[in-house]
Amino acid sequence: MRFSVLASSSKGNCIYVESDETRVLIDAGLSHRRTKNKLEEIGVDFASLDGICITHEHTDHTRGIPVMYKQHQVPLFATDGTSVAVELSAGKSFEWSVFEPGMTFKIGNLLFETFSVSHDASDPVGYVISDGKRRLGIATDMGMASDLTTYHLKGCNALILEFNHDATMLENADRPWSLKSRIMSNKGHLSNEQAYELLKGIAGKELETVFLAHLSEECNTPEIAVNYAKEALSSRGLNNTRIYWPNLTFELIKV
Repeated sequence: MRFSVLASSSKGNCIYVESDETRVLIDAGLSHRRTKNKLEEIGVDFASLDGICITHEHTDHTRGIPVMYKQHQVPLFATDGTSVAVELSAGKSFEWSVFEPGMTFKIGNLLFETFSVSHDASDPVGYVISDGKRRLGIATDMGMASDLTTYHLKGCNALILEFNHDATMLENADRPWSLKSRIMSNKGHLSNEQAYELLKGIAGKELETVFLAHLSEECNTPEIAVNYAKEALSSRGLNNTRIYWPNLTFELIKV
């Protein structure tokens, strides 16, 4: 199993995951053209996708759906609340494979384990994807890491985990207080400190790769986030775990 984070920011989010038999996207926050171009850079034909799984309805995760669906009829997977919210925003209807948080389902030979996360969306979820041998956990856009999140992410070989903001940088940022309050709330986004505690609680000897996702351009830096991640991993004796972050690479990474 391999993955590539094609984009991870407030401007757009899209993750590609593949096995030898199956190819999927997690979220579709880029335009169809940009997604197609980025996939081509890693040798993937958009038309070969077997599905798109949505975490929640915010446009930085769903912007590309209308054109992608119109041109390719690619199967869409989401919770009922997310699917309804996407259609309301797009003003169009799509055919969905709907699941409840906590359910598992398969696309090709990949198994998708779903779990609720805390975010200001209709029915947001995270995913753990498995090919039967290896596990990839994806948890972004959440204001707090619940016991449920921790439970599902333990035992993963690779993680794509939100390290959104540095608390001090956010407090000092030239942003409206309403926006700061939303980000810091338990339905907002994880700070470096919160992500540190989550990673420290779930990291085990099988964890080989961590991708630091959804870093704020104004209120975080890769250097600060990486230091938090390294400290969390070091506390578990994991000094050889690979750490990636947006703009470092979107090449295919082995799980």
